[in-house]
Amino acid sequence: MNADQLRGALRELHGDRDLTVVFHASEHVVTPYNPITVKKAMLIPHEQDGLVKVTDGKAIYILNAESVAWIKIG
Repeated sequence: MNADQLRGALRELHGDRDLTVVFHASEHVVTPYNPITVKKAMLIPHEQDGLVKVTDGKAIYILNAESVAWIKIG
């Protein structure tokens, strides 16, 4: 998945739903199932840096689109 595809999938995030992201395993990850959950997630609009960012209002999470195995919006 590339950044544009991930950003498209996350367009539904307006602060009223949670986001769970699971990343592919790498040499730095002990287990391939290492989810993060962002409560009441909001997609940060596209910025010049091209990074995919979501926030819960308290922190900003930068997602590496190529490392995402799957996402859950709910």
